[in-house]
Amino acid sequence: MATKVSSFAAIRDAFDSYIGDIVYATMTTVDAKGRPRARVLIPVWEVVDGRPLGWLATFRTPVKAAHLANNPHTTFSYWSPRQNAVYVDTVAEWVEDMDVKRRVWDLYRKGSPPGAGYDCGNFWRGPADPQFHVLRLEPWRVQVVRGTDLHSRMWRS
Repeated sequence: MATKVSSFAAIRDAFDSYIGDIVYATMTTVDAKGRPRARVLIPVWEVVDGRPLGWLATFRTPVKAAHLANNPHTTFSYWSPRQNAVYVDTVAEWVEDMDVKRRVWDLYRKGSPPGAGYDCGNFWRGPADPQFHVLRLEPWRVQVVRGTDLHSRMWRS
């Protein structure tokens, strides 16, 4: 059973540490018939006004776009062999604003949290590349699980 915390700050250190170590997350969406689809991606995260906010640089594939158009709720699941885990339930929204795309491009380059991210230039020509798309990930629940004893803490918005 998870211990509920009232502020994201109570779990931020574990969140940043685990994600910075694990890096890759399994993103799950569902189709119009409620069937899940998972894919492995690398989102980046920051804290704005004391709340987590995620960004996903991605290709806007037909399946991903159709799933999110029908149901914008997504889950990102991180797991390490040490049994540390992070689960982030979000509402995803496509972002077209060029200033936001440039900022996300930079967040990926610097790593956010440290360890998570990459050089987007390995996949796209720049933030204005028509194939470069960004999803804004608004978490409504975050759970961190410590593998040594399966102690779990959960924040909800």
